[in-house]
Amino acid sequence: MKLSVTRSGTNAWLAALLIGVCAALVGASAVAQDYPAREIRAVCSFAAGSGGDILVRYYSDKLSKLAGKPVIVENKVGAQGVIGTEFAARSKPDGYTILITPASSTLAAAPFLFKKLPYDPIKDFTAVAPIARLNFVFVVEAKGPIKTMADLVAELKKKPDHGTYGINNNTGQVAAELFKEAAQLKSLQVPYKTTVQGVTDLIGGQVDYLVGDATFFSGQARGGRVRIIAVTGPTRSGALPEVPTMAESGFAGYDLTAWWGVVVPTGTPKTIVDRLAAWMSQINAAEETRQFLHNVATDVLNGTPEQMATMLKQDLERWGRYAKVARIEPQ
Repeated sequence: MKLSVTRSGTNAWLAALLIGVCAALVGASAVAQDYPAREIRAVCSFAAGSGGDILVRYYSDKLSKLAGKPVIVENKVGAQGVIGTEFAARSKPDGYTILITPASSTLAAAPFLFKKLPYDPIKDFTAVAPIARLNFVFVVEAKGPIKTMADLVAELKKKPDHGTYGINNNTGQVAAELFKEAAQLKSLQVPYKTTVQGVTDLIGGQVDYLVGDATFFSGQARGGRVRIIAVTGPTRSGALPEVPTMAESGFAGYDLTAWWGVVVPTGTPKTIVDRLAAWMSQINAAEETRQFLHNVATDVLNGTPEQMATMLKQDLERWGRYAKVARIEPQ
């Protein structure tokens, strides 16, 4: 049987298609216009009271004021940030679940540290905005004799298998492995669920040093619990001007800087992504934010969703190189 389509039938089909497209656009616009109509959930992949938690809560509080709705922080802790990141990836893409995260760690570095990552850092997320850049730091017990990286290397080489170190995130692991490779050390890694547990063990002598973000450790150093002996970035931190870089400490070419950003599950309407990005830009433009970040040894990092997406792709390549240099075997 031969089928035929009349001109009137074709016109009717096109009209129906156009009506459907227009309805979808109007619906998407209405959703964005009403957003947010209820509270927003901000996922934090690290424990309450940690450096990451401090950062997430600050931005969540400022976001709630701009959005006019509560922004509730949910701590989903474990596996160096993987558990919280997976939770966010599997959430409904409606703008009511956001992930404020050390993107250079949980998204860029993670694929090279885990054999089976339960999310794809590119396909499962849409970038919203980068928000902050921070150094990682090498930390020892405050009352001990170690004051420099050279002291630390000398002390570790006296110990069987070169002692132990603690980390609780991906960036800390890579930073430590790069150091071990350069110093020809075999030190055993001790992963911690929370940085606080690591500090307790450091003071108790169970580990020789910790590697983590300056956000948390700057406060611990001011409180006299730990001593920061080196920062991992290419230049000294404005908040820690007395602390030398790894390059200044004898590790030429050592440069590892971490950064934070905001992402949402893939499929979140672009209008909502753009609105969130605009709010993040407003937060970062405030002098209060600059001062807050300075106090936790961190700097403002601005950018659009498109710029953050590019940064993430570039960081995936960079962390891949780091993993090879440090001879990291995915676990």
